[in-house]
Amino acid sequence: MRMAGKTVLITGSTDGVGRYVAAQLAAAGANVLLHGRDKARAETLSEEIKRAGGPEPAFYQADLSSLADTRKLADAVLADHGRIDVFVSNAGIGSQNDGPGRQTSADGYELRFAVNYLAGFLLAHRLLPLLKASAPSRIVNVASLGQHPIDFDDVMITRGYNGSRAYAQSKLAQIMFTIDLAEQLRGSGVTVNSLHPATYMNTTMVRAGGVTPISTVEQGGAAILRLVTGEDVAGKSGLFFNGMQEAKANPQAYDAAARQRLRTLSLELTGLPAT
Repeated sequence: MRMAGKTVLITGSTDGVGRYVAAQLAAAGANVLLHGRDKARAETLSEEIKRAGGPEPAFYQADLSSLADTRKLADAVLADHGRIDVFVSNAGIGSQNDGPGRQTSADGYELRFAVNYLAGFLLAHRLLPLLKASAPSRIVNVASLGQHPIDFDDVMITRGYNGSRAYAQSKLAQIMFTIDLAEQLRGSGVTVNSLHPATYMNTTMVRAGGVTPISTVEQGGAAILRLVTGEDVAGKSGLFFNGMQEAKANPQAYDAAARQRLRTLSLELTGLPAT
């Protein structure tokens, strides 16, 4: 996909790998829609993009731990733009952000499930009309090799909470959603894939977990950019990649009944109409 003139929304694009991907796509001529919580970071990135000769990006400030804020983000993007060629659902929080204890979102949901999964689920559904109208278009969900099966009797992990499990569950939910949405969008011209960009990239999220980085954001960014722009993946959908290589996710991702349960729950939690 040639990016000149294309419109790309990247959540979590004022820091880490999202920031790198945004800068690279802007340098290729894309109209990048930045998202984050920190306006100052967005302004710094915007100036860097303009100095490098890229188009001035738009910035949308939103807290994805709030479904109301997430809806406002979708509404603003839909109001401001007539097309979206790519949606990269990249925003997320790690297993230890703000401490190891169980935390909840503004809506009372387990925080990692809310930010890493539900917000992207809601945004993708709200943005689908523009993505379909802009086809061929792409959705890229930034997930992880860290995956834990969902216990549908305790999705919000109210018993025996563990941050690593919560993070891994939210990432598997993203992959299950990827497969599910790809099936729904078959024939629409919209592809949707997920990936583990790289292991322990040098990002704020990794450092907050007390982990020594072993990969660079450039390595992870290259894997994301391949799913955004690569001709070799243009017709592929519903897949999970480990870096540049197609890979298998946790077996629950391929359980149609489990994906149906997750879809039903997610539609209920986000207030979206049943599909």
